[in-house]
Amino acid sequence: MVNKYLLERSLRSVWHPCTQMKQHELQPLVTIARGEGVWLYDFDGRRYLDAIGSWWVNLFGHANPQINAAIRDQLDRLEHVMLAGFTHEPVVELSERLGKLLSNKLGHCSYSSDGASAVEIALKMSFQYWYNSGHPEKNRFVSLQNDYHGETLGALSVTDVALFKDIYAPLLRPGTHVLTPDWRYASEGESGRDYALRAATALETYLQENHAVTAAFIVEPLIQGAAGMGMYHADYLKRARELCDRYQVHLIADEIAVGFGRTGTMFACEQADMVPDFLCLGKGLTAGYLPLSVVMTTDAVFSAFYHAETARAFLHSHTHAGNALACRAALATLDIFEQDNIIDTNRIKASYLNHAAHPIASHPRVKNFRNCGMIWAFEVETSDPDFSVNFFHAALKQELSLRPLGNTVYFMPPYIIDEHETDLLVAGTVRALDSC
Repeated sequence: MVNKYLLERSLRSVWHPCTQMKQHELQPLVTIARGEGVWLYDFDGRRYLDAIGSWWVNLFGHANPQINAAIRDQLDRLEHVMLAGFTHEPVVELSERLGKLLSNKLGHCSYSSDGASAVEIALKMSFQYWYNSGHPEKNRFVSLQNDYHGETLGALSVTDVALFKDIYAPLLRPGTHVLTPDWRYASEGESGRDYALRAATALETYLQENHAVTAAFIVEPLIQGAAGMGMYHADYLKRARELCDRYQVHLIADEIAVGFGRTGTMFACEQADMVPDFLCLGKGLTAGYLPLSVVMTTDAVFSAFYHAETARAFLHSHTHAGNALACRAALATLDIFEQDNIIDTNRIKASYLNHAAHPIASHPRVKNFRNCGMIWAFEVETSDPDFSVNFFHAALKQELSLRPLGNTVYFMPPYIIDEHETDLLVAGTVRALDSC
């Protein structure tokens, strides 16, 4: 009864994100009472393996004891103070530790609460850097075909996912999208690396002609998430860094989804041995506990704003920027990475899942089964226009939380998933495939 009552209340009062609310007349919401480890539980005790990390954020499981304890401790000290004119220990320590992870090459942190807001900060900072430096004409941005950077107006301007963008086109600044390096678009016989370098040539051609008016190139490193988990070779990023340096264009790395170990290294850019001018982080920053995002940037960028004139400052703010509770959750998250050697442990878990997933990869309806770090994806051959919704509910019957992107099914489980839970994930996915 609690499930039904809560469902009715939610449908009356909550406008759920990325949802056609009318669909819930036939497809009920899942009412969650609690979480523990990789599992979510409803009010009737049914459980669901959180195989997508609650929209890619949950790293170390629900109700993680170590993160819980850190937040409780901070709650008795300070819950929040604005960062305009004030500071506090958790935000200072977090900024220092994040800087050290990047060898202090990105030593200045600007905080907000979500990924789209972080992208907005990076875009505005890049534009104002050039404005403060006497180049106001450098005010355009270029991104990849199929890139997703958020759903605020600035972020949508550099996003290339029609479902989210098209209706708002009259509100957006014109943007340019260059050839995606996603290996699924390679010609027959063309390697993923060769195709990535061909895509980099397209970026080079664009910058040759437009660098004088281009502020920044923004990219999702290694994996283009919302467009269907498109994966590409790290050499594209390496080449992009060289081109941005040559043509004096900023490189913004949007690692909101892929930072903090998702691609197999702490940050995806590490696999290209390069450092961007701006690094956007979020989602896993607090292991999914509290809203927090950050933009990290260089001394050179920071210096362009450091001046006696207030007008040259970065006059951008978020009320809960650098929230003390969220920063403590982030610090506890970094502690777990260090103490439990998470990056190396994840490689072992990824290897196990790749081996265990053979029944999925060889399924007659599956194509393009792929993996990068702790992310897996594959396309399902289907003529069902409602496949995504129908598969979601088929998976729930198998005790799995899976939310396909169109006909792309993906896994982004918490890093604490064990071998038994991995086996349950694979077996349940195969049964869901066979049922819809």
